[in-house]
Amino acid sequence: MRVLNVHKRIINQPLYKLERLLKTLATENDMVWPREQWPAMKFKQGLKVGARGGHGPIRYFVEKNKPNEILQFRFSKPYGFNGIHKFEMNELTSEKTEIKHTVDMHTVGKGTLIWFLAIRSLHNSLIEEVFDKLENNFSETKESIEWSFWVKFIRKQIAKKPCFRQSKTNF
Repeated sequence: MRVLNVHKRIINQPLYKLERLLKTLATENDMVWPREQWPAMKFKQGLKVGARGGHGPIRYFVEKNKPNEILQFRFSKPYGFNGIHKFEMNELTSEKTEIKHTVDMHTVGKGTLIWFLAIRSLHNSLIEEVFDKLENNFSETKESIEWSFWVKFIRKQIAKKPCFRQSKTNF
């Protein structure tokens, strides 16, 4: 199954300020990933090209990292996820930047079922929370999405699985 899942948000900040925040992704001082509610994004070697990591049961490696432009990952797990996900930044004006997250993949077999029944909804909530966290770094009023019934249900079902706990992960 072809999956093209795109999230965009315009943030009223210059590109260089968003890039500063994105450099903290998957670090001890991560100011982007909502690890308070989701499994942390972790990379043993940092976000350099070729580094392997992921979050929860989703595994990938850094395929491209061009500051102020693109951070692209290629899936390695779960089986059946064949493609990429990426963050892109586009300077609209000197004070406005568009951030975009794209999943572009083909799923096969069990990967199709996993995407359709669980990951898609979880992913959509997670990425909106990433964008909220980015935006909240610059705002006194804090944005926060409300999880859908389905997201709450899925999270409750998987809460006891080790891959979703905030534990050390070996890559």
